[in-house]
Amino acid sequence: MALFSSQRRSGALPAVVLLGTLLSTVALSACSDPGAAASGGSTGGSASGATTAARNGVVYNTSPDQQRIRAGKDAALAAKVPALIGKDGKLTVATTAGSIPLSFHATDDKTPIGSELDIAQLVADKLGLELDIQVTSWENWPLKTQSGDFEAVFSNVGINKDRVKLFDFASYRAAYMGFEAKKSSSYTIQGADDISGLKVSVGSGTNQEKILLAWNKELEAKGKDPAVLQYYSSDADTILALSSGRTDLNIAPYPSTVYRENTRDDLKIVGKVNAGWPSETLVAATSLKGNGLAPVITEALNSAIKDGSYAKVLDRWGLSEEALPESKTVTEANFASTQTGSSQTGSSK
Repeated sequence: MALFSSQRRSGALPAVVLLGTLLSTVALSACSDPGAAASGGSTGGSASGATTAARNGVVYNTSPDQQRIRAGKDAALAAKVPALIGKDGKLTVATTAGSIPLSFHATDDKTPIGSELDIAQLVADKLGLELDIQVTSWENWPLKTQSGDFEAVFSNVGINKDRVKLFDFASYRAAYMGFEAKKSSSYTIQGADDISGLKVSVGSGTNQEKILLAWNKELEAKGKDPAVLQYYSSDADTILALSSGRTDLNIAPYPSTVYRENTRDDLKIVGKVNAGWPSETLVAATSLKGNGLAPVITEALNSAIKDGSYAKVLDRWGLSEEALPESKTVTEANFASTQTGSSQTGSSK
């Protein structure tokens, strides 16, 4: 996926363009661009009432009028919110608004919506805080979270060994990447050998890029041709390249590939890999290391899991298969104990 921003140049980025040391340190499990809305299925209706009926039975509401699922305030949890965070009565949440159905702009091209923000809303409700959504570029959220501009990040961020040095996490969803290709293709992607010599689009500075780079090393060690990685400035450009045959594969957050497979006629999922390969990881709310917010968010998420509002949000966006039975707080201190040390790959279903 490409970086998020409200404005971006079109066209392919050179493969040599990298994000720098900091972005490598905090590489995302998934990221994309506001142009993603243009690359998904077509929506019907006006900007105030657009929906997309998908083949998986989900009717996606992409209008600004979200009528989000809400939760009641938990006074005991609200009392645990760190004073510096709760003093303004708001939970300031960063999101990168670019990947349907996770976080993207509604049909008015300005209202951020998606499953990530619905989950953030549940957390804010439980903590008795107003949800203050701030759309930011992918490269800015780490620095602005460290500076205190953002109190939490809900944007499909995966937990990894580098990020726990700077941030604490409250897990809320499984983290998988999907390989997608044209429907007429015969690819089945289960490991490095399956991408040899193929052109694969990927976002710079992402966990999926790390996976492909590692797979390319495997291929080179075997004397096989590595995949040719291609970088585009937006999801719209990426999907156009895929559908036109300029790339063979795209690797993206699994929920986004599911959305496209079920709302377009020309693409299908041809593989699935854990975003933490060769270990496993989870998507999590991200907050500044040591500020005390992550454990409170964890409790709020577990309260939402218990009362059923969490399941309703995931079902609304077609993400039920990525539900977790419980949220856990992950920090640098306990990160090692959360790792399984095994990869999960398989088919798209």
